Amino acid sequence: MANRLKDQSSPYLLQHAENPVDWYPWGEEAFAKAKREDKPVFLSVGYSTCHWCHVMAHESFEDGETAALLNRYFVCIKVDREERPDIDSVYMTVCQALTGGGGWPLSIFMTAQQKPFYAGTYFPPDSHSGMIGFRDLLRAIAEQWETNKTALIESAEQILSHVGAKDVAESSLIDRELLKRAVSLFSQSFDSRYGGFGTAPKFPTPHNLIFLLLYSVTEADKEETVFSHRAVYKTLEQMRRGGIFDQIGFGFSRYSTDSYFLAPHFEKMLYDNALLILAYVSMFKVSGEPFFLDTAEKTAAYVFREMTGEEGEFYSAQDADSEGEEGRFYLWDYEEICTLLGEETGASFCEYYGITKQGNFEGKNIPNRLGGGAIADSFDRERQMLYEHRKSRYKLHIDDKILTSWNALMICAMVFLYRTTGKQRYLQAAERTQKFIEENLAAGDLLFVSCRDRARSVNGFLDDYAYYMAALIFLYDATAEPYYRERAQTLYHQVKKQFADTNGSGFFLYGRENGRLITRPKETYDGAMPSGNSVIAYCLVRLSQILEEEEIKKDAERQLAYMSAAAQQYPAGYAMFLIALILYYHPPMKITVVLSHDDSREEILSHLPLRSEVNILPRATEDYRLLNGKTTYYVCHNHVCLPPDNSPPHL
Repeated sequence: MANRLKDQSSPYLLQHAENPVDWYPWGEEAFAKAKREDKPVFLSVGYSTCHWCHVMAHESFEDGETAALLNRYFVCIKVDREERPDIDSVYMTVCQALTGGGGWPLSIFMTAQQKPFYAGTYFPPDSHSGMIGFRDLLRAIAEQWETNKTALIESAEQILSHVGAKDVAESSLIDRELLKRAVSLFSQSFDSRYGGFGTAPKFPTPHNLIFLLLYSVTEADKEETVFSHRAVYKTLEQMRRGGIFDQIGFGFSRYSTDSYFLAPHFEKMLYDNALLILAYVSMFKVSGEPFFLDTAEKTAAYVFREMTGEEGEFYSAQDADSEGEEGRFYLWDYEEICTLLGEETGASFCEYYGITKQGNFEGKNIPNRLGGGAIADSFDRERQMLYEHRKSRYKLHIDDKILTSWNALMICAMVFLYRTTGKQRYLQAAERTQKFIEENLAAGDLLFVSCRDRARSVNGFLDDYAYYMAALIFLYDATAEPYYRERAQTLYHQVKKQFADTNGSGFFLYGRENGRLITRPKETYDGAMPSGNSVIAYCLVRLSQILEEEEIKKDAERQLAYMSAAAQQYPAGYAMFLIALILYYHPPMKITVVLSHDDSREEILSHLPLRSEVNILPRATEDYRLLNGKTTYYVCHNHVCLPPDNSPPHL
């Protein structure tokens, strides 16, 4: 029998619509019931492609005995963290403060006033090895609520006072030294043998790599820039060789469970793949190594093939689990491959991709190129045969909701690819997605978080506006179409209206069009994705350079100063802000190109630096003339305009 989630559009909530748990979506109805019946609230936060969310659902939420305990003693609420990042942010902060860690599923027990008194993540169904089982936990909390409710409520008040939003100290200073300090921190944690930073698990965090790469081409310190370039090169190469990159079907998984990027957590997220396209394209532009661009284009091919809707919208994620087992879809037997490809070809294929009879992962094999050798399209025909065979195994679950922020990020990635390759399909993809956002995820100057089957979710948060503004700026840089610049500027007015702290600096996560929670956070730290405040810093720097308006420039400098204060303790955790800081001190070139009859727009774009504003003229004008009858470049940089030249400027 379906519960109250049956009418929701979120794939995650719909996964739980047939649970025997009497789930409620987040809303007044659930909290009114808790208050009326004097019950605590159990809040469960997750997302549809989360492996441990699946495990806890199967072990506990589908179990009749556990459901009976939940229904008797609690009011139960399910939240999709991707639709409600505000709820996730507030209560994840609680979990981290109480337990020292976090993750999903997020499990919170709280009062009807939304004040938490107990937090955790995954709980097994039964107690063992010193870990409390979920059923025992439910009984213990229910008993405490019955016999010692006052203590629980006092605990909730103490927790709330401890985790209440604490803003960073106000500052009017932009701290350029944060750039060097961040590079130093990255150098201390860099794994020179396997790439990446720290120990397993290793997350890609591509914005960290993009910062280091940008630092390597803009700052003067030779030792630091050599490290930055080497660290990014090594990390991106190792990920391309490893199992975190799907060697058969392309695209990147969420993170590596080991230190050398062989065995991933197999779910694929749209945002990871968008950010990694940006990182690989950037590395190609700096190094000229073709396999970096090849990796970016293969990742885009995966996104087009498996994560794109009919109108150019991009889906959110692809599950790790198949037939109840994580990664089963992606694993191979040596004999299976030899049967499919023939003994001789199969053996050669297995040798090339590190596949053995013993297996490299739990008795099976993850194809990889970690053994060395050139990264090339060897065995491409055979790879496609395996890809087609793999599709027949099982259809992986796709979270097909369309998130504004993640789609905006993929627009940026497609624009980067277009500006590097000159291939129109990437620009067309970016423009289609931008049109989809305007038609389905916007109402005038208001944005929404997501949509699915034409049904919109809640009003947008800071990240939605920040990421979409960035996408519009990317499109403007690629096309010089005034609409994109003007639309970004209009949305910034909405950001100020909804999210700005009128008593200080920075921007709140949720705005005046959103509901209220127990705290109102300002997110500044960059996690798996850059924070809204970091991205806003980038947008303001770029808008100030494009528009050359004093008010926007002052807003940009105020945000950079605010973020400088936030980043003081650990600047390596603020890479997107640091990217904005570099661009503030090293503005992009302004390039006007006059095309000759011998060159095409696409050919010209592939030779221009990404850190530039480009306007391509199909014919000469009175102000911009051809030099020597050839394509001519007019370049202005750092308030100086150079003489016209027939050669493109360098990065």
